[in-house]
Amino acid sequence: MKIALMDSGMGLLAAAAAVRLLRPDADLILSSDPDSMPWGPRTPQDVTLRALAVAEAAARYRPDVLIVACNTASVRALPALRARLEPGVPVIGTVPAIKPAAAGGGPVAIWATPATTGSPYQRGLIREFADGVQVTEVACPGLAEAVEHADQAAIDAAIAAAAARTPDDVRAVVLGCTHYELVAERIRAAVQRPGTPPLVLHGSAGAVAAQSLRRTGESPAPEAPADGSLTVLLSGQEGALPASALAYEEGRLLSAVTPTR
Repeated sequence: MKIALMDSGMGLLAAAAAVRLLRPDADLILSSDPDSMPWGPRTPQDVTLRALAVAEAAARYRPDVLIVACNTASVRALPALRARLEPGVPVIGTVPAIKPAAAGGGPVAIWATPATTGSPYQRGLIREFADGVQVTEVACPGLAEAVEHADQAAIDAAIAAAAARTPDDVRAVVLGCTHYELVAERIRAAVQRPGTPPLVLHGSAGAVAAQSLRRTGESPAPEAPADGSLTVLLSGQEGALPASALAYEEGRLLSAVTPTR
């Protein structure tokens, strides 16, 4: 079984690690274009062209399914990706986990890139899944870029700034950018207020990993032999996980996979 994941950069690590935990025997193909990251500020047309190039690079390895492990690409380019690749390669998009967060009753904060915050797409999800729930949209400028480069000081500064804009009574935070899942516990520590119930974080990695198995007709088998291979594509060329990936638990987990050569 081959599962491909795509993103502008290292945001795909969280979903890839989730797949790895569910199926250690799956061959993983990680396709990104870090030189063009971030995609958020780019035009929809530019994002679509770049997403298609990254996806087609992965498709050359004949995966059984492709996870679009990027909120921006899912918002801007999912129809184009599906038109290009399906039905040969099922394409799974990443949607902010607003529905399960709102099910808890709120108040809820949605941390996302400036481009996604306030977008018609996100506002539509809020209307559909969080009607009647107090929702605060929190833009997080610079956080995805800081995570991409494992710039610890910049990560701390971006998280602190976003936490300061998050209401004190928030009980759940939706991580509306896949990069943010790599620093989830740091976000929790920054937002959790003394004397309040434990903060609930809602990411998408686990859900898309599970959906990728359903689309391939496979079941979770965490006890399977850990013999799945790893292929890393950087702008379409085989390479290695960036050194900055090893700053995160998810990157270290994947680095233990024997690369394809």
